[in-house]
Amino acid sequence: MTAARPIRRLLVANRGEIAVRVIRGCRAAGVSPVAVYSEADRSARHVRLADEAVLLGPSPAAQSYLDARKVLTAARESGCDAVHPGYGFFSENAAFARAVEEAGLVWVGPPPSAIEAMGLKVPSRERMKRAGVPVVPGTQELDDGDAARRIGLPLVVKASAGGGGKGMRVVRDAAELPDAIASCRREAEAAFGDGTLYAEKYLERPRHVEVQVFGDRHGRVVALGERECSLQRRHQKVIEECPSPAVTPALRRRLCEAAVAAARAVDYASAGTVEFLLAHDGSFHFLEMNTRLQVEHPVTEEALGLDLVVLQLRTAAGEPLPSDLPEAPSAHAIEARVYAEDAENGFLPQTGRLLVWEEPSGPGIRVDSGVTAGDEVSVHYDPMLAKVIARGATRDEARRRLVAALGETVALGVTTNLSYLRRVLESAPVAAGELDTSLLERLEVPPVPPPSEAVFEAAGRAFSVWGAGADTRPASIPDPFDAGEFRVLR
Repeated sequence: MTAARPIRRLLVANRGEIAVRVIRGCRAAGVSPVAVYSEADRSARHVRLADEAVLLGPSPAAQSYLDARKVLTAARESGCDAVHPGYGFFSENAAFARAVEEAGLVWVGPPPSAIEAMGLKVPSRERMKRAGVPVVPGTQELDDGDAARRIGLPLVVKASAGGGGKGMRVVRDAAELPDAIASCRREAEAAFGDGTLYAEKYLERPRHVEVQVFGDRHGRVVALGERECSLQRRHQKVIEECPSPAVTPALRRRLCEAAVAAARAVDYASAGTVEFLLAHDGSFHFLEMNTRLQVEHPVTEEALGLDLVVLQLRTAAGEPLPSDLPEAPSAHAIEARVYAEDAENGFLPQTGRLLVWEEPSGPGIRVDSGVTAGDEVSVHYDPMLAKVIARGATRDEARRRLVAALGETVALGVTTNLSYLRRVLESAPVAAGELDTSLLERLEVPPVPPPSEAVFEAAGRAFSVWGAGADTRPASIPDPFDAGEFRVLR
C-alpha cells in the first residue's frame, strides 16, 4: 500500500450513478473530482458534474472503462493523486489496484492483498474457517461424485471465481450432480476464465444479511450494522434495507463480531461487506466478502447518519477512523434499484432515450441516480438508472415513504421496473418483513395499475417539447404518446 498523503484531486474510474455518488463525496471532502467517459457517455451526468472529464475511447467497456492503461494515463495526465473505482469495473481487481499504487497514486479501496485473499470463494472459505467465522459445510472434492454423501442434499454447486449467480446450480437429486458440475464448469470458464468449483449445503429459504465493515490504515476495523438483502431475483439484489427486520441486538453483536474477525483476517482497510446466510434458527454462515463499496451502501448511510465515501477518502489519505462511529442504526432505511427493464416480460433489459426523468423529493427521500432527461440508455452498460432510498423512524414509515416516492418517479421513453418495485413493497410478506432469498420467485405481485397522476402530468409537460410534431421532434426520438411508449410509465 502506498504511503498515505492528502488527496486533492481524484479520478473516478467509473460511470453512472456510482460515479455521480463518488463525485458528491469528493465535493463534501474538498477533493477535486475528475471523470472518465466513453463515446456513449459524452453528455452523461457524471461528466457534467466533474471538474474535468477525460475521454477513454469507444463505447464498449473493454475499450474504455476497462482499459487499465487508458484509465491510468487519464489519472496521470489530469494531475490526479488518487483513484476511486466505485463498484463493478476495476473495483475488485487486485492487479489494477496494485498498478494504481505502482504508479504512485493512492488507491481508494482495500489493499490488493485483501482483494486477492477474498476474491476466490474456495480459499476465502478456508481462511474464514481458520478465523473462527461460521462457514456453510462444503467440499471441493466434486470429481469423485460423492459430494452429495459428504454434505447432504440439497446442495449448491458454485464457481470459486466471480459472482452474480454465474456458474451456480442447486442440486436436489444426486443423479443431477454430474450435469450440474459440467454446466457450472462451462459457465465459470466462459465468464471468469476459471472453472474451479466447489459444493456447499443448500440452505432452504435463508435470509441474506450482510455487515458493513470499515478499516483504516492504523489497524482498526469496525462493523457498521447490518443490511437485509434477501429480496433478490436470479441472485441479483432488488430491494435492500437497514437494519434487518430479523436481527435482534444480540444477533447483531454476533454478526458484527464475525464480520470484524473476517476483515481482520485479511488486514482489511476501507469499506467492505461481509455477507452471511441467516437461517430460521438464528444461525448464520459466511457467504463471501465484497472488497468494495456496495451498491446498497446508502441504506447504511441513511440509517446510521454516515458518509461512507468521505470515510473512504479520509482513511485512504491516512486519517484514522473517528472514535465515535455508531454501531447500530438510529433509523430505518430501504432502497429500491430502478432498472431499465420490462418486469412484465421476463425482466428483459431495455434501451432507448429517456424523454422524461423526474425524481421524487420530500422528507426522508434520497435518490442516487446517474441519468437526466434526454440521456440514452445504452446496450453497452448495466441498465440500472437510479436507487431510490427512503428513511423513516420505523420500518413501515420508511416502506410507505419509498412506495410513495417510487410513484412520484417518472421515466418516459424507456420501460422501467418502477411499478414492479411498488407492488413488491406493498405485498403482504414484504410489508411484514417475512423475507427470504427465494421470496421473489414465489411472490405473486398484483396486476399493473393504471399510470399515476405524476405520470400524466409529466406526459403533459413532455408534450410541450416532443408532441408538436415531426417538424420539431428529432427523428431519433420516438413519439412518447404511442401505445408502446406510454405503456412504460407505470
